[in-house]
Amino acid sequence: MKSLTCMPRASSSFPDSTLVSMLMLATALSGLCGTPEADAATETSSTTKEETTREQKKKSSAPAHPEYITVKSHTTADGTTGRTAGGGLMPQQRAPHAQSGLTRDYIARQSPTESPTAMIAALPGVIYSANDPLGTNDDQQGLSIRGLDQTEIGYLFEGVPAAPPLFLMPYTSATADTENISSVTLTQGAAEATAPLYNAVGGQLSVHMIKPRKTAGGFMDLSYGSYALNREFLRLDSGEIGHTGVTGFASFSYRNANQWRGAGDSPRYHVDSRLLREWGKGSSASLIFSFNRQRQYYLRAPTRTQWNASGTHFNYSSHYTEGDSSYYLLQENARAQTLLTAPLEFRLNQHFHLSLTPYFIYVSGYDGFGTTLDPQHSYQGNQPAGPLQASAAPGTGLITAVATDTFKQAHSGITASLRWDAGRNSLTGGAWYSYYDYSDPSRYAAVNADGGVSNMRGSYPILTASGDPLTSYNSHLVQQVNALFVQDRFRALSNRLTLSATFRAIMVTRTVSNQLAGARYRNGASYFSPQPQLSASYDLTPHDQIFLNGTTGFRAPSGISSYNDRFSVATGAQTRSATSDTRPEYSIGEEVGYRHTGQINVSAALFNYNFTNRQISTTSNLNGALVTESLNGGGQTARGAQIEVGLKPWHHFSPYLSGQYIHATIDNNLKSGMDYLPTRGKKAIRTPDFSGSLGLSYDDTHLFGQFTLNYVGPTYSTFMNDERIPGFMTANLSMGYRLRQVGFARSPQIQLNLINLGQSGYLSGVNSVSANARTTQGVYDTTIAGKAPTYFVGGGFAGVVSVSTGF
Repeated sequence: MKSLTCMPRASSSFPDSTLVSMLMLATALSGLCGTPEADAATETSSTTKEETTREQKKKSSAPAHPEYITVKSHTTADGTTGRTAGGGLMPQQRAPHAQSGLTRDYIARQSPTESPTAMIAALPGVIYSANDPLGTNDDQQGLSIRGLDQTEIGYLFEGVPAAPPLFLMPYTSATADTENISSVTLTQGAAEATAPLYNAVGGQLSVHMIKPRKTAGGFMDLSYGSYALNREFLRLDSGEIGHTGVTGFASFSYRNANQWRGAGDSPRYHVDSRLLREWGKGSSASLIFSFNRQRQYYLRAPTRTQWNASGTHFNYSSHYTEGDSSYYLLQENARAQTLLTAPLEFRLNQHFHLSLTPYFIYVSGYDGFGTTLDPQHSYQGNQPAGPLQASAAPGTGLITAVATDTFKQAHSGITASLRWDAGRNSLTGGAWYSYYDYSDPSRYAAVNADGGVSNMRGSYPILTASGDPLTSYNSHLVQQVNALFVQDRFRALSNRLTLSATFRAIMVTRTVSNQLAGARYRNGASYFSPQPQLSASYDLTPHDQIFLNGTTGFRAPSGISSYNDRFSVATGAQTRSATSDTRPEYSIGEEVGYRHTGQINVSAALFNYNFTNRQISTTSNLNGALVTESLNGGGQTARGAQIEVGLKPWHHFSPYLSGQYIHATIDNNLKSGMDYLPTRGKKAIRTPDFSGSLGLSYDDTHLFGQFTLNYVGPTYSTFMNDERIPGFMTANLSMGYRLRQVGFARSPQIQLNLINLGQSGYLSGVNSVSANARTTQGVYDTTIAGKAPTYFVGGGFAGVVSVSTGF
C-alpha cells in the first residue's frame, strides 16, 4: 500500500480532469509505467492499491478543519487498471476526427488467441466476419469499417506499415502476442495524413506494444480449451540493464488447436522483444523485434446453395481417396514473418522534435490448393506442356496435384518528420520511403496414392515434356513508394480552438515481370496522388469538444493478378489481359462530431464519403489456386452516423454501447463483358445498414467479468443486390478471479472465456463477391450469366480457460 498526501485545498469538489491527473500522478509516483492516454492500461507485474489522500482547507469564512477524499485504483500483472470507460472500450480521445480504441482493461479480458482484428468488433462502424471461434485464422476472416474492407484499412504497428504492401491484408496476429499489446486505436474514415500508408481510404488501425518494466520479473499465461487448444506464453523483463537506463523484455508463445470444422490443426510460434531507453522530456530510442510462424488449412467457403444443403459440414475431405483433390491436407497455408524496427524520438530543444522510424519486414511461405491436371493436354501459358512427367490416378486419367504458390516478400523503409513548435503554431514536415520486393512462382506437385505430397513448397514439381516446372505464373514485382507531407497546426482562444491543414503527395511505382510463355514479360503502373486534409476542433468546456474535418484518400489496386496475363492450364486460352483496369481508388470525405468526457464518455459523428474507382478485393480461382484480385466497383457514395457511449466504473460496473447507420450506394452502372449491369442506385456490398454492440464489465479487483453482444444487419454480396446473407448476433462472456499475491506469484488469476454463446455456425461475411448471382439482362439487353458468391462461416461455440500470473 502506498499513499500520497497533497497540499490542503479550499474545496472538496474538483473537475474530472483533475481527478484523472491526480490518479496518474499517484500511479507514476508508485513506480508504474503508463501509456500515453490518460485512460490507457499500465503494464506492471503486481496488483497494487493506491490511496490518495488530499487534505483540503475551506475558504477563510469556512471552518478550518481538513477534509479527506480517498480514491482507489489498482493495476494487475496483466496490465488492467479498471479505470477506462466502457470496460476498456472507450479511452479518452482528442483527435479532430472519429476515433475509438481499446486499452488493457478490454484486451486482457479477451481470449489470448484473438487478434486485434477480432477484438475491435465491438467498436462503431466495424463489421468483423469471423471464420473460426478462436480467432486463429488471419487468412480467412473479413473486416470492414464503414463499408470498406480490410485492404482499405491502413494497419500500423508501432508506426510501421505492417500489412503486406501488395495484398494489404493486415495479419494483425503476426506482429505481437495479445499479452504484449498495450492499446489499439481505430480511426474510422480516412487515416492521419502523416501516416505512412497509401491504402487507408477506410480508416487506420494502430497497435502499440507495451513498454518494458523498470524492474526484473515476468509474466506467464497458460490457456487450454475447445478444439484441443493449448497455448503457452512466457515473458521475461530484464529491468534496467546496469545503469544504462535501458530496459527490455523478450517473450515466446506456442499455440495449437484443431480446426473447428473439418480436419487439421494450426500450430503457431511467436517471439516478441523490445529494448527501450527514455531520457529528457520526450526523447526515446527503441528496438523492436517480432517473429511469427504458423501453418493452417483452408476452410472451404460455401455458396448459399451449398450452405443451405450442408451447413457447417460443407468442407474439404477429412480422408483421402485416390484422385480426390479436395483432401484437406492439400489445402495448406504456411507463413513466416520477421519484423524489425527502431523508432527514435529526439527532442532537440524546446522548439524542435525529430522522429525517425526505420523498419524491415520479411515474409515467406506458401499457399496450396488441390487440383487435377490432364497429363496429355495441359498448357504452359499458351504453349502445349504435355505429356507431363507424372502419373495419372487409376480410373481417372488425371493427375491429382497441389497447385502451390510459393512467395517471398522483403519490405523495408523509413519515415522521418521534423516538428517546429513556435508559440501557437506547430509546423511539421516529413517524408516516407518504402522499397518492396515480391516474387511468387507457382508450381504443381504430384499427390501420391496415400494423399501425401513430396514438398508443399514445390521443391519437386511436376515437369513439362521439355523438363521445365509446370506453372501458371512466374511473377516478380518491385514497388517503390515516395511520400512528402507538410502540416501546420494553429491554436487560439486559450488553446480551445485548434486548426490544422495538411498536404501530402504520394507516388507509387510498380514494375512487374512475368516469365510465362505467351505472357507480356514486363508490365506495371505508376500512381500519383495529392492529398489535402483540413480539420478543426473546439473545446466548448473542459469536458466537451466538437470537431470537423475534410479528408482525401488514395488506394492502389491490391494483388499482383491485375498486372499479369492469365492463361488456362487446361486449354491454353488467355483468360485475362494485363491491360485490365488498374486505376487507383480515390475518396473525398467530410465528418463532423461531438465528444463528452467525464464519468460518462460520449462520442458521435456524422460522415459523408464519395469514391471514384472503388476497389473491391475478392478471391478468384486461377488454375486451381485461389488468388486475390481487385475489381473496379465504379463510383460510390456513403453517408451515415455513428455513436458510442461508455461509463467509467460505477460500483465496479462499466457499461458500453455503440452503433452505426450507413446508407451506401453504387453511383453508376458497372461493365460486364460488352454490356453494363443496371447497378446505379443499388446498395453497396459488405455494407449492412445497421450494426451495433452492447457491453458490460465488472471488476472489484478480485472478481471480474465482461459481456459483449454484437449485431450485424443483412449484407449484400452482389452488385445487383440479388443475393445477401441475413443479419446475425454474437455474444461473448468472460469471467475470472484474481488474488493479490501467493508466494512469488503476483496477482495470479484464472479466467474463462465463452465465445459465440448460442452459436453453432452462421454466415458471417462475404468471401468472394459477384456482380450478379442470377442471370440478368444488361443495359443493352445482353443476357449476363450469374455467378454465386461465397461466404465466411462464423465459428461455433468455444470455451477457453487461462491461468496467468506475474512474478
